[in-house]
Order: sequence, then structure tokens, then C-alpha cells
Amino acid sequence: MKIALCPINPTVGDIAGNAQQILDRAHRHRDADLIAFPELALIGYPPRDLLLHTHTIDACQHALAELTRNLPSKPAIVIGLPMPGSQPGSITNSLAVIQNNSVALRYDKRLLPNYDVFDEVRYFTPGRETAVLDIAGERIGLAVCEDLWRGADAQAAHRYADAPDPIDELTRAGITLMLTPSASPFVGGKHAHHADILRDSAIRLSAPVLSLNQLGANDDLIFDGSASATNAQGHTIARTPRFTGQDLVIDTNELPNAEPLPTPNDHRDDMLIEALTLGVRDYAHKSRFTTACLGLSGGIDSAVTAAIAARALGPNNILGIAMPGKYSSDHALADARDLATSLGLRFAVAPIAEPFDGFRQRIDTLFADIERPTLGQTMPDVTEQNLQSRIRGSLMMAVSNRTGDLLLTTGNKTELAVGYCTLYGDMNGGLAVLSDLYKQDVYSIAQRLNEAHAKLGFTNPPIPPSTIDKPPSAELAPDQLDTDTLPPYDLLDAIVELAIDHRASAEKIVEATGADRAIVDRMLRLIRINEYKRYQMPLGLKLTPVAFGRGRRMPLARL
Repeated sequence: MKIALCPINPTVGDIAGNAQQILDRAHRHRDADLIAFPELALIGYPPRDLLLHTHTIDACQHALAELTRNLPSKPAIVIGLPMPGSQPGSITNSLAVIQNNSVALRYDKRLLPNYDVFDEVRYFTPGRETAVLDIAGERIGLAVCEDLWRGADAQAAHRYADAPDPIDELTRAGITLMLTPSASPFVGGKHAHHADILRDSAIRLSAPVLSLNQLGANDDLIFDGSASATNAQGHTIARTPRFTGQDLVIDTNELPNAEPLPTPNDHRDDMLIEALTLGVRDYAHKSRFTTACLGLSGGIDSAVTAAIAARALGPNNILGIAMPGKYSSDHALADARDLATSLGLRFAVAPIAEPFDGFRQRIDTLFADIERPTLGQTMPDVTEQNLQSRIRGSLMMAVSNRTGDLLLTTGNKTELAVGYCTLYGDMNGGLAVLSDLYKQDVYSIAQRLNEAHAKLGFTNPPIPPSTIDKPPSAELAPDQLDTDTLPPYDLLDAIVELAIDHRASAEKIVEATGADRAIVDRMLRLIRINEYKRYQMPLGLKLTPVAFGRGRRMPLARL
């Protein structure tokens, strides 16, 4: 039989638009025997509290009825959507199988993830039965995402230790093929875990496993749109390139004798660049933005953010603004200008010395009135440094208000962790592009953008070499370097990753890094006391197992 796997890019809540995508792909593959779409494709994943509105479920049911009338009659078509459960008010995360213009079979997802960014137990009732589709001589077992992964791709397998294994039950049902639609968010390195699970599952089942994932980005989550076929011996015999959304068409007669594909040689930084590009593009377009702006400091973070934005939206749609201040170096402005020229961005310069002097005069008078030291007495103290950042933040917000540009913030995960950022200053904006990248990863991506510029869509290396080579500095005080107050970034990255991603204790961090205990304690304190800033940061794109945002829920008022 001929099967088409279609990893569409749905917009959450756009039921009519998503239905049209399904209809278009189904007609494209109308000669297939089976066409499959991702988990919750009709509403988009994750729909979150949209599911709590009765009219949302009603709209999905109405769209499903319309699709059954308008889809081609030959193929069986598998669509993911929320459906009413057996109990009043309950909802299931379901697959509907449409055959001959009617819903012939339904499968309800059985294992509901409830960790990290997942809250499926909040919305869905788990299914209790297996579902097998008999078509064209094949017995096709259905599973949805976590039914197959069982948390093993996210170090959460213990959550299902006492739960029935849907794969074991499908084995007993004597299936000859398994189909697994998913909406599994991108995390660096997770794809390799998925490949291992697909291999092991195919061997357990003694049957091929077909997998497809949602494409696109919805809010903070990014989906790679991958589709693959693994034969009964556990060999991947077909796959699509990640982040392309290409359909995968398979002839099951060819599965037993197909040659195994080599393990994909995906460059780690290329995958991060593609994920970030897709994240920015979809967040902008699905939020009705066509243009974006950002501050260009001449530093590494703003340079990489600008390059990603140029890939995502086109360089003509990006406005970069340099805002030199009293302590800015000459090369900072030159590097910002060179970057804008290299990328082809629109570029402007807005010096902040004059507004800073005005603010300082007003604030010093106020401080004198309330009997507090003026800015010049301990110059440049944190108050003065933050004032410069907030002037820049106000300028950028004014530009965003006037132009309608989406303001992109440029801070990385390491700096956000220890509070090396200014609330209502450089943290202003609508999307935090690099907020889940460690500082060393930002440098690595910058180097990759230059060395593989043609492959990545640039006519020349986009990042000025001096931006990569110079020591990082906020340039808010004379001759300031980040290392004046922070450990070297290779050490700081390691401390932050262990503390955030692995939730390691101070003792474990010292043991793993060899760092001085006093340095580790100070960094952990900075992570703890700066939680309030992260509560107010813009939405950030998730790339690692534990991103700042909805998947990490730390209290503010604590010891």
C-alpha cells in the first residue's frame, strides 16, 4: 500500500486554515491508500487553554464533519484533533480515521505527558483502548507521540513505570505496521533519542514504524516536521530533512528490502540555526508581524540575533539601531555598521549621550531631594549603568510602537540566568531569540554562520570577525569587561547548565567543574535572586531540556 505522511505547519486556533492545509495535502496525495497528519493537526499544538472553551471543541467537530464531506474518498485519512470524551465535559487527544467520507475509527491518546512544557493532564482524559486500522491487507496500529516515546526522550520514563505500554498491547494485537503522529517539540539532541526509540519499537513489534512530527513554531515551542519509516529490523529506510515540512510517501511493499539509510550527519549548530530561524519566522507571521527591529551593540548576541532575523524575515524587513553611549568603544559602532551592511539590514544610529545627560540631571536633583547619593558620587554604579540600558530600551520600544516592528531581544541563557541584563532595558521586546542558548553556543553559532554562510543562505560571512574575537562587554562603564564581575564564560556556562538543566547541587557542580566553591555559591545566588527578572522577560524560544519559561516554575519569594 501507498502511505503519505504530511507534517503540516498548523497555527494554533486557526481551525479553518489548518483544515484547508489538510484538505490541500489530501488532494495532492489522493492516489495514496493512507494519508496521515500530525497530532492535533486540526487545532495546532499546543492549544493550551483554548481547549477549555466549549466552542473550540465544537468548532473542531464542525471542521471534521466538513472534512469528511470534502476529502477524497479513496484514501483513509488520519487526522489529529481534540474530541469530546465519553464523560460530560471530558476531552481526548484523538486520531480520527476518515474512510469513504465518514469517521470509521477513533483512537484516543493513552499516555499524557505532564512535565516540562506539557500540561496534557490538565485538559485531556486518557484513552484506554488500542486501535487497529485494517486496510489493503495491513493491520496498522495507531499511537500518538508519548504513547511511543514514554518519556524516554526527555528522561521522564519513570512517570510511566506503572502505566500500560501501548506498544506491548499493539504487539499482542498482531499489527503489521505502526503509525505514530506526533507534536514533539525540538530540543537539541532529542532527535537521536527518537531514532533509538523508533528502532527499538520496530524490533519489539516485528513490524515497521512510521513516524511524523508537526512542523513549525507555536509560541515558545519549535517542531522539526520530521517524517521517517523504520523497517521491522529497526533500520531507518526513509526520512525527510528536518525543518523542511516535506511529505514522505512510502510503498509498504518496498519496506522489507529497502536499504538502510546512513545516520544523518546533521551539524549541531545548523540544527540550532534552523530551529531559531523557524521560531522567529513563525512567531512573527502567526502574530501578524512582517518586520522586526533590534538594537545592534556590536556584540556577539545582537549580531547572531540579527543574522537569524534576516534569515527568518528577510534582511529588508529588519531594522538595526546602534545606540552608542558615553562608554561605547569606537569599534562597537563600526562592528554594528559592518554587520548591518553585511546582512543588508536597514540601519540607523541613535546616540544616547544627550538623553542620558537629561535623565542624569533630573535624577540627581531627585536623589538630592530624597537624600540619596547622586549618580556621579560612585560613578558609574549599577544605577547609572541600568539607566543607559533603559534609555536604549525606551528608544527601541518607541521605534516598535511607531513602526509596528516586532522588537527582538538579544540576551542569552547564561546572562539571563545570573541577571546580567536590565529589566525594562535590554530585556524589552516581544521575543527573546537567544534566551535558551548558552554564551559559548552563541559564539559557536556565529562561527558556523560565517564558515557555512553559503549553505545557510548568506552571500558572504555575516558576522564581523572582530565581533567574535573581542572580549565581551556591556560597555556601560569605562573599560568594562564581563569578566570583571563574572567567571569566564566556559566555566559560567557549565555552572548554569548544571544548575538549570540538571538541577545539580553546589557540591555536584564543584565536583563536575572543579570551580572554587565560593564562585559556585555566588553564581547560584545570582540565579536565585534574579528569578523576578525572568518572570518578566519576553517569550523565549525553547532549545534545551529546561528553558526559562513555562517549563521551569520556580517560586520568587523563597530562601
